[in-house]
Amino acid sequence: MLTKELIGNIAEATGLSKKSIEHLLSTNNAIMREHLVAGKAVQLQGLGTLEIKERKERTIVHPRTGERTVVPAKSQLVFRAVANLKDELKKS
Repeated sequence: MLTKELIGNIAEATGLSKKSIEHLLSTNNAIMREHLVAGKAVQLQGLGTLEIKERKERTIVHPRTGERTVVPAKSQLVFRAVANLKDELKKS
């Protein structure tokens, strides 16, 4: 779903203007981004949790040449779905 479709669906369901929904979503995204950058998890009720996980530095080996390369440590955005959502996805 595209952002415009999401805004339209929310506006239709709530009766609010598309402009106010767009402002609400952009504010929500900015707040969520601030929390993630600060290292805090963001729980989305009924969907799951967004959090930043640190990946350790590791060494990989090229399968053909055998050349070893070090992949530096990095932060990675991870989403963990709630159990009932996982169950619904399995059924479909």
